[in-house]
Amino acid sequence: MTNNDILRRIRYTLDLNDNKVIAIFSHVDYPVTREQISNWLKKEEDPEYKNCNDNQLAHFLNGLITEKRGKKEGPIPKAEKSLNNNLIFTKLKIAFNLKAEDVLAILGLADLEISKHELSAFFRKPNHKHYRSCKDQILRNFLMGLQLKYRPPNMATDTFVWPE
Repeated sequence: MTNNDILRRIRYTLDLNDNKVIAIFSHVDYPVTREQISNWLKKEEDPEYKNCNDNQLAHFLNGLITEKRGKKEGPIPKAEKSLNNNLIFTKLKIAFNLKAEDVLAILGLADLEISKHELSAFFRKPNHKHYRSCKDQILRNFLMGLQLKYRPPNMATDTFVWPE
């Protein structure tokens, strides 16, 4: 999954407009413009498409944590320069204040069943012997489950539309 796709899906799931996305970035003192956001959300074929790098997505996720959980005492968390699916998954788990059972239920909404032990392996330190790398499929299903939880399909038409 690309960072742009992750940003797009979170924005759609939480129904965030450009002003709200700018506000989320401002929680971590990272200025962004409406034009930057618009270019991140465009399709890759669009000539104005811009890649959202790891550091930018890390700032967004840190801002989302502050948005959802409130400002923490002390300095603003430092955004990572490099992200992987495990870190993204962890930041989303923190932002939504989810326990293991909640994450398993959200994955279940996307028809993905994994054990609590498999799940805990994603949140371990990389040098731990039971650490497991989070593949795109797991993160994609988690984001789909979040969407089903926070922005369910339209009940009148019972259709499900992925954000562009």
